[in-house]
Amino acid sequence: MNKILIVDDEEKIRHILQIILEQKGYRTDQAADGEEALKLLKTYHYSMVITDLKMPKMDGMSLLKHIKEIDPDYPVIVLTAYGSIESAVDALKAGALDYITKPFEEEKILMTVQRSARFSELVEEKRIHREELSESFDFSNIVAESQQMLQILKQAAMVARSPATTVLLTGESGTGKELISRAVHYNSGRAAKKFIAINCAAILPTLIESELFGHEKGAFTGADKQKPGKLELAHEGTVFLDEIGDLTLDAQAKLLRFLQEKEFERVGGTATIKSDVRVIGATNKDLKAMVEEGKFREDLYYRINVFPLHLPPLRDRRKDIIPLAQHFLNRSANSMGIPNPHMTEEAKRILFKHTWPGNIRELQNAIERSAILSDEGTIGAEHLRFLTAPGGMVQEAADEPDPFALPQEGINLEELELDLVKQALVAANNNQTEAARLLGLTRGKFRILAKRIKEQ
Repeated sequence: MNKILIVDDEEKIRHILQIILEQKGYRTDQAADGEEALKLLKTYHYSMVITDLKMPKMDGMSLLKHIKEIDPDYPVIVLTAYGSIESAVDALKAGALDYITKPFEEEKILMTVQRSARFSELVEEKRIHREELSESFDFSNIVAESQQMLQILKQAAMVARSPATTVLLTGESGTGKELISRAVHYNSGRAAKKFIAINCAAILPTLIESELFGHEKGAFTGADKQKPGKLELAHEGTVFLDEIGDLTLDAQAKLLRFLQEKEFERVGGTATIKSDVRVIGATNKDLKAMVEEGKFREDLYYRINVFPLHLPPLRDRRKDIIPLAQHFLNRSANSMGIPNPHMTEEAKRILFKHTWPGNIRELQNAIERSAILSDEGTIGAEHLRFLTAPGGMVQEAADEPDPFALPQEGINLEELELDLVKQALVAANNNQTEAARLLGLTRGKFRILAKRIKEQ
C-alpha cells in the first residue's frame, strides 16, 4: 500500500492521524509545513496528501497549488478548523479532493481517505487506459507497407500536431477512416480529453441536431429533460463525424457556424454555449458532386476540407493485404489462446488476389472467420472457400502490370512524365516540394514540369 503524506505544523495532530491511518494498514510520512512537504513530494511518491490549511512558511493553499502544478490529478485532502468552512470550499475550488474539519472523528477520517484512495485508483486506471490507447493508435503501430498509406500516415501525424485544424477523410467504407481519426486524436494535444464518434447516417434526420448540439427540456415531444450534445461533451477533445455527407442542410448550417465561431445553442434553447473541439469529418460520398446538386453546402465543404486525406481502397494498395491479414490473425489467435498462427502460401495468394470490396473491414472479418475454422492457427486455402465466387473461382483483382515494363506498342515518354507529375501532386496534396521528393526530382525541375501541365 502506498504512503500517505501528513502535513501539519502541530505535531500532536500529525501523530493522531499517523496512529489512525497506520492501524488500518496505511503507511505514512510527516511534514511540519508546506516547504518540507514539497521536498518529500519531489523525492517520494505518495498515494495522497493530507494537509492543514494554516501553517507557517508555506500554508496549505500554496502547497495545494504547487501539487496541482506537479500533477492535476494528485489527491489532496485538506484539514480545516470547524467554522472555517469557507477556506475549505476555496481549497476544493483550487483542486482539493475533499476536506476534514477539526476536531475530527476517526470514522470520518477513514471514510474520507478510503474514498480518496478509490478515486486515486480510478485516476490511475484511466491514465493507464489512456496510455494504452495512445500506444494502440500510435502511427508507428498502424500496419502499412504501401507507399500510399505510409504517405497518408505521415500527413496524418503532421496534422495531429495542429490541434485546431479540421480534417476531412474520404474513401470507401472500410478503408480505415475512423482508425486514422483516432490516431490523429491520440497523437495530439487533445489525447487526454474525449474522442466521440458519431455516425451521421445512423441517426434520424429529425434527431441529428439534438445529438450534435443537445436540447432543452420541452424542446420537442419526448424531450423530458435537458441533454447536452456531443459537441458540448467533447470540450477540448475531438468529434468524429462519420458519413458527414448525410447531415441535413439545417444541421450543416449549424455545424458551419460552430466551426467558425466555436459556439452554438441547444435545440429549443437561447443560451450560447462555447466549446473547443476539433472536428474530423469522414465520407464515402463525392461531396463536390453533392455541392453541385445542392445537397451539401459549399461554404461548409470548404470549411471542413482544410486538411483532406483520401484513403485508397485495399485493392489499390495490395502490398498492405498480407501484413494486415497477419496482424488480424495474430489478434484473433491471441484471443483464442492459439500460439504461433500463420498462413500457407496458397492462403496468402488467395488473400492477395481477392478484390476486397469491403476493404479492411472485410479482410478483418475474413481472417477472424478463417481462424475459427482452422486447426491450431494455420490458415490454408480450404479455410478461405467462402471468398470464392458462385462459379468456384476466386474473385481476383487483375494483375497489376510492372509500371516500368515497356509495352510492345511503345509509350509517349513526355505524356508519361506529365502523368506521373499529376499523380505526385495528388499524392502530396498539391505540395510541390513533397511531390518532387516522391519523384526524386529537384524542386526546380519539378516546377518546370508542373508549369507545362498548367499550359496544356
